[in-house]
Amino acid sequence: MRVLIADDSQVVTERLRNMLSELKGVEIAGHAGTVPEALHAVRSLRPDVVLLDLQMPGGRGMDVLKTIRREQPGLTVIVLTNQSHSQYRKKCLDNGARSFFDKSTEFQQVTVVLREMVRGASCQARLETGGSSVRSQSD
Repeated sequence: MRVLIADDSQVVTERLRNMLSELKGVEIAGHAGTVPEALHAVRSLRPDVVLLDLQMPGGRGMDVLKTIRREQPGLTVIVLTNQSHSQYRKKCLDNGARSFFDKSTEFQQVTVVLREMVRGASCQARLETGGSSVRSQSD
């Protein structure tokens, strides 16, 4: 699973890179620090997941979310922001974000969601290929 980090904070980006590097099945596709960079990276890098901050230079993260929904509706967006007011949470989820997390209190939840997604993708791949995660007694 390829993940794009769209956040202008170098500290947050490094923390995410460190956390994600420990997750099996997760690869960092790239980083964007501004809204225009985020939109370009989504289009050119074709990640599976975007970790999106709502406040970045050059525009609004909400506009990135809306553009992603319009151009790549199957792309998973996880919002990770300091703008944690309930109206932002509702608006992001209503506009197609898979998850919405407050950087100050829910940062670690990103890895929980990504781990679940990797596990789900792995199960789906086994189903599509006819494999099973359960071994028979004769194995």
